[in-house]
Amino acid sequence: MRSINVLFLAFILPLAAQDFLDPLVVTATRTETPAKTAAYSSELFSSRDFQENTVRTLPDALRYTPGVLVQKTAHGHGSPFIRGFTGRQNLLLIDGVRFNNSTFRGGPVQYWNTVDPYSFDRFELIRSQGSVLYGSDAAGGTLNAFTKFADFENEVVGQVFSRGSAYYEYRSNGRGSHIGRVETQTGVGGKFGLHLGISMKEFGDIEDSSVGLMRGTGYPEEAIDARIDYAFSSQTKLTLVHQYLNQDNVSRWHSTFNNPGWIHGNQVTAPGTFITRDIDQERSLTYFRIAHENERADAPIRSLTATFSYQTSSESEFQNRKVGDRRYQTNDTNTTGIDLELTSNLAGGSLVYGLDYYHDSVDSYGARDIGAGFAFDPSNRPLADDSTYDLLGAYAQYIRPFGEKFELTTGVRYTYARAELGKNFISAANPNASASDSWDDISASVRGTYRINDEWLVFGGVSQAFRAPNLNDLSGNVTSRSGTPAAGSLTVEPEEFTTVEVGVRKDSGNYGFSAAVYYTDISNQITSVLTALAPNSPTVTTNGSDGYIYGIELEGFYKLADQWTLSGFASWQEGCIKTPVFIGGPEQEEYLSRLLPLSGSVALRWDHVEKPLWIEGRIFASAEADKLSSRDRGDIQRIPTGGTPAYAAVSLRAGYNPTENIQLTAALENLLDDDYRLHGSGQNEPGFNAIFGVKYLW
Repeated sequence: MRSINVLFLAFILPLAAQDFLDPLVVTATRTETPAKTAAYSSELFSSRDFQENTVRTLPDALRYTPGVLVQKTAHGHGSPFIRGFTGRQNLLLIDGVRFNNSTFRGGPVQYWNTVDPYSFDRFELIRSQGSVLYGSDAAGGTLNAFTKFADFENEVVGQVFSRGSAYYEYRSNGRGSHIGRVETQTGVGGKFGLHLGISMKEFGDIEDSSVGLMRGTGYPEEAIDARIDYAFSSQTKLTLVHQYLNQDNVSRWHSTFNNPGWIHGNQVTAPGTFITRDIDQERSLTYFRIAHENERADAPIRSLTATFSYQTSSESEFQNRKVGDRRYQTNDTNTTGIDLELTSNLAGGSLVYGLDYYHDSVDSYGARDIGAGFAFDPSNRPLADDSTYDLLGAYAQYIRPFGEKFELTTGVRYTYARAELGKNFISAANPNASASDSWDDISASVRGTYRINDEWLVFGGVSQAFRAPNLNDLSGNVTSRSGTPAAGSLTVEPEEFTTVEVGVRKDSGNYGFSAAVYYTDISNQITSVLTALAPNSPTVTTNGSDGYIYGIELEGFYKLADQWTLSGFASWQEGCIKTPVFIGGPEQEEYLSRLLPLSGSVALRWDHVEKPLWIEGRIFASAEADKLSSRDRGDIQRIPTGGTPAYAAVSLRAGYNPTENIQLTAALENLLDDDYRLHGSGQNEPGFNAIFGVKYLW
């Protein structure tokens, strides 16, 4: 009953969470647009929000966002479900550079956890954006992460500047966790700027009031980031960025003996069965960008941006399933990218157009020890070895105002994808089969805004998303869910999505409100299906039939007084998909996996009138998640029998700056020490947790 009451409050007080200013959003249109006038549902959060909300990972930063379910396979493997989609069906960009690659698996995966949130200045999440601007994958949403920089253009021209900061954070829960970050910026005002940063994290094992200490949930992480910006002139700028991150021994805790199972009333999860299941991850990104703006109003090309990028990623998994059965898998991916973007004035409107191309080169290796030591085993490769994947796109988007009230945004993209599988395991007699295939598509989008008056704006439209089969769809060979073998298939076809959305926003200064309803039609969604109706039957990738998901999202804020602000959000969704019961079997219509239950949050914040002091209390709640797919019901180590229980988590946060150079933050999370789990996760959230942070600036 407590959870229902909280959710009722969240619906009658739908509110915005982080920042009540009117920032610009770039990701929605590839041009700077005020967030409150964008034709898309968007969410923006900054590095300040990370510090105040004691964010641990990038997926955690999306937790207080309507329409998003943050699932955690492990405490180091978070995967947001955005409007019902996750993994390779959401697109992550870093400064507009595509982060997704062709090895991304379906379902909840850990890739977004390999992005250090402390290395970014701000994030923009655009829900149901579609494929027109950024290409394949953006069915649920597009998250664009913008790197920190020296901001030399706002310094005194010709003057040398230097500044920096050091941050330390301690988390008391379990065996304790430590986060450290040092960064510095220097340069010459108006000419160039250099940013350098390093993050060191040692996450300890977490515990809660039911399971107790969850041994093996901790892990170490190191990350570095650097950025150089150089202005050749006021119109032409060069940017060079490099990032590197490494994680070791991130345990898929739910699969191991460390997981004793969880009992919450009559809802139960099964214990783990593996001795060890650890993943090491390493990634880097380097890109070079040249951007030019033409100040002439009649110039045929107003701006031109060219970006060349190179990324590496390495993922290794060690499984000690039982005595006499140890397995090792690894894959290395190198990605080269080119992105060309231009803008022009056209017939009273603005045209954004360009092309992008990404090439993946993948090496894959598998080994197995059945008692005589590790030996190469081609049947255990996670992907086809010596493979490549090419993704090419050309796009155009036209924005045209009609009078002072209406603005229309239309766009189209052509996509071409090609996969070349070098050594794909088919059978012991054919362990290195080669194969190739290609696909193409035309996606479109029509969006618009209508300004009723100075305070009210209506927005909406139709957006298409397209995703061609990737290397994992075609040749994947991994362990999914609660230890089920999952294999790819060479016969899968592209999946397509069409989203219709209508929303409204109101901003009166003292309060703001937004609401959006959406419906996404799903065609040929790629999913895993049992090979047979038998115990411990493996799954294989195939296309489902038609499906849909729809939902509602509400958010806003209200200034109760000069010092008091009430904020929050609420969201709900429903969705079904038709898939075969087993390969070659009859179809069944069932719920989409991991549907977001009725969820919401209410926060009350007090800011001192004169001093840099604030205090915020928050209740974050979810109804019972009992709308389960057959795959959810079979995921017995993560999803309890009958569904994930309802919960209401209470937290208290505060911040104070005793001097201009010192910033203090503190948080008391899960004040009531409840045992609860985010739907679909592999472990419970921490019990009571005291967090203390200090930042020194120079």
